[in-house]
Amino acid sequence: MSQKGLPSRKDDYSAWYNELVKRADLAEHSAVKGCMVIKPYGYAIWEMMQQELDRRFKATGHQNAYFPIFIPKSLFEAEEKNAEGFAKECAVVTHYRLKSDPDNPGKLIPDPNSRLEEELIVRPTSEAVIWNTYKNWVQSYRDLPILLNQWANVVRWEMRTRLFLRTTEFLWQEGHTAHATLEEAMHETRQMLSVYADFAENIMALPVVKGIKSENERFAGAEETFCIEALMQDGKALQAGTSHFLGQNFAKAFDVKFAGKDGKLEYVWGTSWGVSTRLMGALIMAHSDDNGLILPPRLAPYQVVMIPIYKSDEQRAVVMEKINSIKKELEKINIRVKLDDDDSQTPGYKYAEWELKGVPVRLAMGVRDVENGVIEVVRRDKARGEEGQKTIEQIATIIEKIPAILQDIQESIYRKAIKFRTENTAKVDNYEDFKRLLDEKPGFLLAHWDGTPETEEKIKDETKATIRCIPLDATEEEGTCIYSGKPSTKRVLFARAY
Repeated sequence: MSQKGLPSRKDDYSAWYNELVKRADLAEHSAVKGCMVIKPYGYAIWEMMQQELDRRFKATGHQNAYFPIFIPKSLFEAEEKNAEGFAKECAVVTHYRLKSDPDNPGKLIPDPNSRLEEELIVRPTSEAVIWNTYKNWVQSYRDLPILLNQWANVVRWEMRTRLFLRTTEFLWQEGHTAHATLEEAMHETRQMLSVYADFAENIMALPVVKGIKSENERFAGAEETFCIEALMQDGKALQAGTSHFLGQNFAKAFDVKFAGKDGKLEYVWGTSWGVSTRLMGALIMAHSDDNGLILPPRLAPYQVVMIPIYKSDEQRAVVMEKINSIKKELEKINIRVKLDDDDSQTPGYKYAEWELKGVPVRLAMGVRDVENGVIEVVRRDKARGEEGQKTIEQIATIIEKIPAILQDIQESIYRKAIKFRTENTAKVDNYEDFKRLLDEKPGFLLAHWDGTPETEEKIKDETKATIRCIPLDATEEEGTCIYSGKPSTKRVLFARAY
């Protein structure tokens, strides 16, 4: 156990994760089974993610809109593959009013006179209601493209839940676009995949593999699903974002046609793409340690925490005057600063608390530091006692040094994650080695596959490993499938996953 009572990652990774989410004040279980309360500190990180992603969406021409949470069952059923894919996860509204139970006073039951003529699906995804709307918006090629995104909540009735990673209700964004040509829609699909990858790597400091899903793992109703896959510290993969080429499937299901320049009616081409609050889980599991969170500076609600040290009111006045002046100067250059001047807690407690919450830089100062013109700097990305974790800097130059320190922390977190992924990615050429490595050294396994859903399903049933993606940068390589021995021309990425 660490001093904050966290289990060791090595001993029990799942318990470590669950405790860290709660103790770092990110989220907790709610009164509704399978749902969570996202607490202010956790939501502040999600807001940072939203802002960064929203900026990228708008820079690529997209606008935000909002569509209803309820979807008439007939609309939901219109695209058969999509409906079948989500059927087991749907929550359904059947009545619109309750009444007192005559046999059990104080209890409420559905009013039989309020049964809906048509049941409503609580959205698990919004393609149905959005494409039904697009039918009213599109008549001519001049109405295209439609480039929309919505920030929303969705409900998928999960049997086994875990905070952020898999909950019955979660927050996400879902982009939905309509185009005049296949080429435009495919360009959009790939473009948004690149937007996600750029965000993951440059903001989350999370290296990802860009690839295409196999038919078995494809989004229900899509012609092709592109994804980014990340590796967590326990060797399991996590799907960090998806971008779907829908072809004309939803346009045909909802009869969305447009008149081209030649006057001929054609079906519209579509895409959808999304990331969710499971990115919070990825952020935690990819970087943090046994002492708490390690947040990349670009996503940290507070990039710097300042802790004054004093024993008397006189000392407090001296230290606070200097520390407040430093805080103001840091804020002038857009550094997010938290001054922890809570007199009810000791400096040692504060050190541990902000370490647990993953603030990238801690600045501490006492009276003697003020007299000597110095300040203590502690980096969260470095382990306790590691060289460079704690330094003494000149107050006169600390303002100009902090941005460079934060940039170096951002880059070092990414380098560490890349190193971990490299050390835990292996090529395998036979099924025995494949199964052995999954147990002995879990991670990404690059192996040949014969391209059939049957083989993929058998491997999954026997090992619980799935094809995470066919990497976009995979090169042609003659080989044989590790399971069937049939010919293969590319290695695909296997892993056990969340």
